Amino acid sequence: MRHATAFSKYVLLGLIVLIVSYPAASQRGRNPVNQPPALDPNVTLPALNVIQNATLSPPYSCGNPGGYGTTALFLSGFNDPELLFNGACGSPDYFDVSLSGDTMSLIADLGANLPLDGVTTHAAFNLQNVAAFADYTRFSSVAQVVQGHTYAVLINQEYERGLFVFTVVKFVPDQEVDLQYEVKDYQVTVGQILRPPGFDWNK
Repeated sequence: MRHATAFSKYVLLGLIVLIVSYPAASQRGRNPVNQPPALDPNVTLPALNVIQNATLSPPYSCGNPGGYGTTALFLSGFNDPELLFNGACGSPDYFDVSLSGDTMSLIADLGANLPLDGVTTHAAFNLQNVAAFADYTRFSSVAQVVQGHTYAVLINQEYERGLFVFTVVKFVPDQEVDLQYEVKDYQVTVGQILRPPGFDWNK
């Protein structure tokens, strides 16, 4: 009887060990939730304070064959685009900057007749540089496309943050938009921070 009792204790102890250790072993075989992607230190980063050109076509929701393709602006070789040319056929076209579930980027229409080289990082938040609520820039998740207008985009993605400004040089509704853009700041953070040189609040 004693031998049977001792044997039962050993069996029970063995079952407890298996139950406790199984989840831990199971978890080791899985990838952690939201594991950041491997960061290539040689990833292409945008040059700061350099005016560049881009054409986005067609609107993502009008005639797009699939994927972002040429409908979106990618500032770097890392992950998602920062700007999307969008709009259903026959509807007003607009710029979208929040393109995934964890993206909280924002865009602001700064108005017309505003040259890019006149928009510093500081001015993007208050063009008049006046401490009045009416003069502070108002950002939202989308902005209507208007030819001749200049826009500021605050990049706030899962691993990227920054600021860039752009002007609509040419706009054909439901077809394409030509931009001139300038990146003011850009950072990629995945365990380490990658940032191109040249950031300055006054540029």
